[in-house]
Amino acid sequence: MKDPTEDLRRQKVEEINSWQADRGVLGLRYGQVWDTQELQQDFEVQGFLAPFVVVKRKSDGVVGSLLFQHMPRFYFEFTPDKR
Repeated sequence: MKDPTEDLRRQKVEEINSWQADRGVLGLRYGQVWDTQELQQDFEVQGFLAPFVVVKRKSDGVVGSLLFQHMPRFYFEFTPDKR
C-alpha cells in the first residue's frame, strides 16, 4: 500500500535539499534553527518521515513537527499540532 503523502514529501525533500542552506539562511527564512544536539535538548523525537520529524517539546509537552534538511543536518519551522 502506497503512503498517500509520499509524493508530496518527496517533493518537499527535493526542494529543501536542493538549496541546503547554512544555519544563518535557515534562521532568516524560518526562525529558530536546531542542530541535532540542540534538538535532543529541547525535544523528544517521536518519529521521522522525511522531511518531517514529529517531536514533543520538553519545556511544555506540546507535540508538533519540524522540517529538516539532510546536509548539513538542521531542524527548523516548528509547527505545533492542532489537536
